[in-house]
Amino acid sequence: MASILGLFDTAESAADATLKLDAAGFTNDEWEVLTDTPYPEGAFGEKDPKHTLFRYPFVGALLGFFSGLLITLGTQVSFPLVTGGKPIASFPPMIIIMYEGTMLGALIFTTIGIIIESRLPRVTGPGLYDTRITEGHIALVLDAPAERISAAEGAFREAGAVDIKQE
Repeated sequence: MASILGLFDTAESAADATLKLDAAGFTNDEWEVLTDTPYPEGAFGEKDPKHTLFRYPFVGALLGFFSGLLITLGTQVSFPLVTGGKPIASFPPMIIIMYEGTMLGALIFTTIGIIIESRLPRVTGPGLYDTRITEGHIALVLDAPAERISAAEGAFREAGAVDIKQE
């Protein structure tokens, strides 16, 4: 696999480059848009991202709830202290611990989910980058087999790339 970066000075030329990449047979999974300006989802023809962040707090809340239930029931059954004829497993005090366990589990798993969904830490290395992206330019980074890089370079040149870098 090889990488190529095409740098564009306008959003229109970057969007045109994505169309030319599609015409050259590249898929949306092979390229990524880098910009310092927030653009709406799909402005460059990229695929809609599938977010699964909502699952993490739900799973964490369930695990936290059952952990709180296990801790409170386990403690009361392991060390039974009968006071005044009341039942050993008393539900009202358990509610507080189960609520706190639910919130703690949801918060911890949400943090883990954000890290995972943000693809942090990046283990593949920094990849191609140009400092002019922070000055308003838009970059398309394409990862493809080495024999197809020349087709991508031609698509970038056709769309009016300001600069092209290869890895």
